[in-house]
Amino acid sequence: MKSIELAAVQERFADIVWANEPISSGDLVKVCEKELSWKKPTTYTVLRKLCEKGLLQNVDGIVSSRISKEEFYSVKSEQIIEDSYEGSLPAFIAAFTSHKKLSKKEVDEIQKMIDAFKKEG
Repeated sequence: MKSIELAAVQERFADIVWANEPISSGDLVKVCEKELSWKKPTTYTVLRKLCEKGLLQNVDGIVSSRISKEEFYSVKSEQIIEDSYEGSLPAFIAAFTSHKKLSKKEVDEIQKMIDAFKKEG
């Protein structure tokens, strides 16, 4: 999947859709008014832009995603590692853990992923 670049406000809007989908466009306007203090034209403008980017769809007034939240953030994470760490996951982990101590639970979860990968590979 190709990376889709979103501004912070567009990403927040997409999060709202993912949390509520499928949602009628009218209800989406109400949610955005409450959570983002947007007026109807703003909601429809951002919706149109994200539909053009291929992230969302609006079919007969029902808004849903074309790409899941998990897929989107997975690709975004891969792009960050590629752009900032020359594609090196170990370099990313080293940088991440130099500023944030991992809990035992997090270390155990990561170890389980590594063990599962070793079994598959």
